[in-house]
Amino acid sequence: MMIKLYTFLIALSLLTCSFNSTCQSTFERFSGISIGVPKFKGSTDFDEQNQVFTLTGAGTNMWFDKDECWFESTKITGDFILSANVAFVGEGVNAHRKLGIIARATSGESSAYVDACVHGDGLTGMQFREKEGENTDEVKSDVSAPEFIQLERKGNTYIVRISKDNKPLVTVAEKEFDLGEEILAGLFICSHDEDVVETARFSNVRLEIPAVEGVDGYQTPSPSRLEILDVETGHRTVMYETDTHIEAPNWSRDGKFLIYNSGGKLYHFDLEKKTPVEINTGFAQSNNNDHGISFDGKTLAISNHVQENGNGHSIVFTVPVEGGIPKRITAKGPSYWHGWSPDGKWLTYCAERNGNYDVYQIPSSGGEEIRLTTAEGLDDGPEYSPDGKFIYFNSTRTGMMQIWRMKPDGSDQEQVTFDDFQNWFAHPSPDGKQLIMISYPKEVPAGSHPRNQRVMLRVMPANGGEIKCKAFLYGGQGTLNVPSWSPDSKKVAFVSYTY
Repeated sequence: MMIKLYTFLIALSLLTCSFNSTCQSTFERFSGISIGVPKFKGSTDFDEQNQVFTLTGAGTNMWFDKDECWFESTKITGDFILSANVAFVGEGVNAHRKLGIIARATSGESSAYVDACVHGDGLTGMQFREKEGENTDEVKSDVSAPEFIQLERKGNTYIVRISKDNKPLVTVAEKEFDLGEEILAGLFICSHDEDVVETARFSNVRLEIPAVEGVDGYQTPSPSRLEILDVETGHRTVMYETDTHIEAPNWSRDGKFLIYNSGGKLYHFDLEKKTPVEINTGFAQSNNNDHGISFDGKTLAISNHVQENGNGHSIVFTVPVEGGIPKRITAKGPSYWHGWSPDGKWLTYCAERNGNYDVYQIPSSGGEEIRLTTAEGLDDGPEYSPDGKFIYFNSTRTGMMQIWRMKPDGSDQEQVTFDDFQNWFAHPSPDGKQLIMISYPKEVPAGSHPRNQRVMLRVMPANGGEIKCKAFLYGGQGTLNVPSWSPDSKKVAFVSYTY
């Protein structure tokens, strides 16, 4: 698709950073301060290995015309999305102890502010003080004790969203506040009792800076975070951060490394060393985000942009996984690889022929391509189940982008998802039990999977059942385009973005 063609057309700088370098990471920008004069000073412990903040603090209250709490904060100018999974530690003393995410005009105790607040008894809502020294007000949620909270600023609009029990985000409130251009944003804990110290845990803390209005995600690609999601617990780990735009991590069959694309090239990312090394792909220097490793771990399928007959388009090649000279597989383009058959004999891909995008397969050694879908509209993302019995794909044939599956010969095509989200790229786990997909809001056009969106990573049983939200993030195109499960079916690699 045209949207994919741009993926590799922009080469970015090679300035990168990781947790071992001197640049500021996701977590290093926060620092703790007291709001007001609580009887007991608070503290923050950051577990570097698990990337979890534990805040301890006291404070009489955060209400009326002044506040006391412990605040782990950072200065922010402009729009942002700040999110975290949250939990109190221990039974607590006061039912109205509070934790949350807050934006404050200043560090003063009577500052104007707005927050996403969870009380010890589960009461949840948006609390706010519109002007300095005024009394606090609130909008209460019908959802009690959510596990995930989010505060977004868009101009002077602040939005609180929450999620409980792996459900999609619910908007609690959306209100206008003028807190100033530069504000303090971060995490807080308040015991609601001056003689008590309480503790709260904040995991999956992510501060995301969206693209400003009018910025095209292809003309101005964003910096990237390479992350790993524990599918059972929902815990996310940032493995690597870079100012360079990277996309689409594959997980090696031996579990030791990832492969991703950036600036038209492919990179081997050692999971122990946490460093990328360019893979030699010979003349193929315009690779997009459709690539993946054969089931035996020996061969890498790539989609490389070529110029021929006056046109430029993507062609599927194969290359040894350690690098080498690519072998051309598809004669025609555009063709975008998406799946290997378990026996290594077939490749499946999305291709445009005569103005329509459909699913095709071809022998992995090359030969005649076979068309598997014929519906009008876009059929994309074809990937074999690990037992070889099905090819999963996504299709707009119902008007929404939904997940489908069929037998490898194209027969018995059946719909798998039926909800109000635009669902893309269903990847079966190696044990065949689960699918993970990336889901866009329904407002995004069905045939588009753009960058710079609030998206979800969602998991469902391969044979049908409840779909659970496992990650909320800023991303889209490049986040989860290709097979990215760990060999033990417990984790998934993906990319999130922030400007």
